[in-house]
Amino acid sequence: MSKYFDTIPHADLLKSVARRVADGKILRLLKMWLKSPMEEREGSGPPRMSGGKKSKQGTPQGGVVSPLLANVYINRLLRHWRQTGATQKLGQIVSYADDFVILCATRRQAKQSLGQVGRWLAKLGLALNPTKTRLCNVWEEPFDFLGFTFSRVRHIRKGHRLFDAEPSKTAQKRLKDKVNARLRRGNPAPWPQMLERLNRLLQGWANYFSFGFVSRAYRSIWWHVAIRVRRFLCKRHRLPVHSSSRFTCGEIYGEVGVLDLCRLRHQRSPVHALS
Repeated sequence: MSKYFDTIPHADLLKSVARRVADGKILRLLKMWLKSPMEEREGSGPPRMSGGKKSKQGTPQGGVVSPLLANVYINRLLRHWRQTGATQKLGQIVSYADDFVILCATRRQAKQSLGQVGRWLAKLGLALNPTKTRLCNVWEEPFDFLGFTFSRVRHIRKGHRLFDAEPSKTAQKRLKDKVNARLRRGNPAPWPQMLERLNRLLQGWANYFSFGFVSRAYRSIWWHVAIRVRRFLCKRHRLPVHSSSRFTCGEIYGEVGVLDLCRLRHQRSPVHALS
C-alpha cells in the first residue's frame, strides 16, 4: 500500500481497537501516542515536524506500537474479504502490515481481485502503491514478499521444476552490508566482542530465513563471511591479506568460532511455516 503508516485514519483505527479493548485509559494512551509530534530529517537538511495534536491520520513510524496498530487496521480488509466470500471468488490473501499477496487461479480472477481490493482500500482511506503493485504468473516470473523470492526452481536431483521460496538478493545484500560494517577496517573493538555480535547477526538472519530453498543463499553468505573475516584478521595481525594459508575456512568456522551457516542448515529440522 502507498504510505500506509502515514495515512491510517485515527478515528477509524481507534474504533477498531475499541472493539476488543474496553479500558478507556488504554484507548486514551493510544490516542496520545498517535498525536505525538515527530521530528524528521532528510540528510543534512533542516528538521521537519509532523504529527501533533491536530493530526488526524498516520502512526509514528519507529514507534513500538505502530506495527501492531497497522495490523489491527488492515484486519478490516481481511475480515471483509472473508465475510463476503472473496476468498472463494477472488483468491486467497496473505498479508503482513502494509504488504500483501493475493493468490488467484486465473489471470482474469487476478484482475478482478486487483480492482476490488483497490475499491475496498479506498473506503478505508488507503490506496495501493502503483509502482510496487503488479500482476504476475508465478510459473513464469518470480516475486518478492517479506524478504523471500518466490519462483519456480529446478530440483537438483529429480530435474523437474517446483515452486519454492529462497532468501531474496536484497535480503542477502543487506546481511552482507551489515557484516562489512561490523568487520570494517580499523574497528578497535576486541575480537571476542566482535565475534559475539557477528554470530548473533548470522543466527538471527538464519532463524528468519530457515524456510524453503536456502542452500544457495547460505553458501553465498558463508563465502562472504569467510573472506571478510580473513581479511579483517590479516589486517589486524599485519599479515598478507591475499594469503589463504592463514585463517583458512576451516579455521574460521572452527578455531576462530564464526557461526557456520551451512552446518547449521544441516543440523536444524525443516520449517514448514507456509504449509
